[in-house]
Amino acid sequence: MSTTKMPRARQALGKYRIEKRLAVGPRATVFRAYDTIHGIRVALKIADPTMVSDAFLEDFRREARLSVKMEHPNVLPIQNACFLDGLFVIAMPLGHETLADRMTRRMSTALALDFTVQALDAVAHAHSRNIIHCDIKPDNFILFDDNRLKLTDFGFSKVMIRPGQKGSGSGTVGYLAPEQALGRPMFQSDVFALSLMIYELFSGALPEWPFQWPPPGYARIRTKLRPKVLRWLRKGMEYKPQARYRNAVAMQRAFEEIPLKLVGQRV
Repeated sequence: MSTTKMPRARQALGKYRIEKRLAVGPRATVFRAYDTIHGIRVALKIADPTMVSDAFLEDFRREARLSVKMEHPNVLPIQNACFLDGLFVIAMPLGHETLADRMTRRMSTALALDFTVQALDAVAHAHSRNIIHCDIKPDNFILFDDNRLKLTDFGFSKVMIRPGQKGSGSGTVGYLAPEQALGRPMFQSDVFALSLMIYELFSGALPEWPFQWPPPGYARIRTKLRPKVLRWLRKGMEYKPQARYRNAVAMQRAFEEIPLKLVGQRV
């Protein structure tokens, strides 16, 4: 077991100076840090040194490689990935907050629709590159200036080789599609998680197992979205993957076919 420890505030780590811990996860900790060379603040994602193994580190290497291939306005880029003082570190642009944080405050229907379009763009782009994200949730979308939303955390992601391939059941409870929980992630699994997130974005309630329609918060979401959009969202939340959109590209296309006047009740 590694004796290397996570850095503390004001500690130097290569060219970075640690300022503050932002989030702690089961596999990594995210810090705000100052890049002393470029003179900017960044987010540092540092792999938990107590869990280091070849397989564990390969997940982080894959995250760095996939992010490089995923250049898109709604995907968070990686600035650097390397070992510093025995720690595997991924450096990324520093955003203002997560979508999960933003969802705790009042939000207009227009802004929620804007976030919906951006989230769709990000996941559809990943799917067009044959990548299943496997952990779509509000915490993995970071907000920047002008309400720009960027998808991050490709650590669990899979490159789709063939339908029904075996894979990890990893993900986040609450947004995890049934088939992914059984170790069979597919594009429709991301569609399911994205649909749950969008439903929560407008209703303030996260649908729960057994995902029966209508879920909690339906009365509220009906005041914001027209019936055609609710039918679009319901399809993405279907229990059986074959009943959902085949991927986020198809889901995005279906959304774009809905006339704007039929989208939001107050748009």
